[in-house]
Amino acid sequence: MIDIPKNKKIILFDGVCNLCNDSVLKVIKYDKKNTFLFTALQSDTGKKILNHLQIDVARVDSIILYQPNVSYDIKSTAALKVMKHFGGFWKLTQFFFILPENFRNIIYDYIAKNRYKWFGKKESCMIPTPELKAKFLN
Repeated sequence: MIDIPKNKKIILFDGVCNLCNDSVLKVIKYDKKNTFLFTALQSDTGKKILNHLQIDVARVDSIILYQPNVSYDIKSTAALKVMKHFGGFWKLTQFFFILPENFRNIIYDYIAKNRYKWFGKKESCMIPTPELKAKFLN
């Protein structure tokens, strides 16, 4: 497996999706406690983690929040758990946990299905700027 610093949570994301890349930049902005590291699902590191977790990316091509040796979450649950760390008005997003996960994921899947059409797609994964490089797993 890969060497992941202790007490970090890994966000796996679609590296060619414009919406996903913009979301990663937003997480970095609000991650005041430096909790998260990132890797694209398409990267070698992302593939190793997916293989370790036995997740078929053909079935789950969405956000995955992975806390090594603890657990992982996908789709709406992962997104809500990430936003929980932001504080401020972002805490209001936790309200959505009262909705059944299946219902939340129907909405999540609808957005995910249309994300390339609505927000566009890159030819290759995002290359982080030098100042953001420390936030990404190689």
